[in-house]
This record gives sequence, C-alpha cells and structure tokens, in this order.
Amino acid sequence: MEPNLRAGLAIYNAGDFHAAHDAWEEYWLGLERDTDDEQFLHGLIQFTAAVHHASERNWAGATGLADSAAAYLVDLGEQYRGVDLTAVRSFLGALGDDPEVIERGGPPALTHDGAVVELAELSFEAAAVAAEVYAEDRHYDESVVEQAIRYAETDVDAGQETSEFVTFVLDFARDAAHRGIVYQRLAEHVQRREQREADVDGLFE
Repeated sequence: MEPNLRAGLAIYNAGDFHAAHDAWEEYWLGLERDTDDEQFLHGLIQFTAAVHHASERNWAGATGLADSAAAYLVDLGEQYRGVDLTAVRSFLGALGDDPEVIERGGPPALTHDGAVVELAELSFEAAAVAAEVYAEDRHYDESVVEQAIRYAETDVDAGQETSEFVTFVLDFARDAAHRGIVYQRLAEHVQRREQREADVDGLFE
C-alpha cells in the first residue's frame, strides 16, 4: 500500500485535491470491505473529495462528504499507517459545520510518519503511481507514461546504474511547471526504444 498511499498524500499536498484519490482508488477497490485498510482509504478518498468540493464552493457536496469521511475514520485512532488522522478529523468537523472555513485558512497538509509528503521526495515506486495519476488527470497519453514506467523497471531489474526512463518518470511526477516538456521528451525516448526493439525483432523474423 505504501507507494499508493504516499503518492496520494503528495498529490493532495501539491493542491491537486481531485486527482489525489486516483492514487488510492484502484488499491482500495481490491480490499475486503469493512477492514481497517478499506475504511482508512475510503475515508481519505472522501476527505479529499470534500476538500475538492469546498475549494470549488460546492458547499452541500463538501458538508455531506465531510460527515461520511469522518464516519469512515472514526475508529482508526490518532494515527493509521503513519498518517495523522487527528488533524484530518478536526478539519472534517470544521468543514461539516462551516464549509467556508476552507477560504479562511485552507485545508491541512497530510503527513506520513510525522512529515509532510512532497512530490519531490517520492521513491520511484510512489512516483510511478503519481505519474500515472497525472497522465490521466492532465490528459496525456497514459499508454506512453505506462510504457516509460515499464522501461524504467526493466532497466532497474537489469542492474543499470542509471536509466533515462527512471529520470523521466520521476520528473514527470514531480515537476508540475515543466510536465509538458518532460512528457514530450519521455514520449520521444519511448518511441525510439520501441523502434529499436522492433528493429531487433525484425532480424529474427
């Protein structure tokens, strides 16, 4: 769970509240219902949705989701899997009472093991999750990003000390300001590697 968890926390902390849930949803859908992990991710998904609706001034949507998110998290203690839920519950209570609170102070940062999770600090595994989320959310060709991740994993498994694909995936996930440029270069390198592989395959046909 940790790569998905940290990716979603970092995406949320970057202010991309709507996109954050995509880092958790696929993993969450595979969990058995009513387990602590399922309740935890369900609560975080609804928390980020509540924050998103409040930031869009959809007050009714924000208050309804704040109440349901709090219900999912109520039995999980002050922390769960390293995430501080006390701050989350406190904000959900304030949001449920008055959703305009988000315009007076903004939502809390989400922490993991006591530290705010930033995109720049993500491991490759978590960055790969974030990269796929941003590809979908920002309408890039998801298949190109997924192929870049596969090439990066192949290079690492082969023992390469450096891989341009690892660098591209990390930069695509982390660098919002230059994501478009990074994607263009990533796509060009994917295309070149696919062509090289096709050329080699053609020798044996």
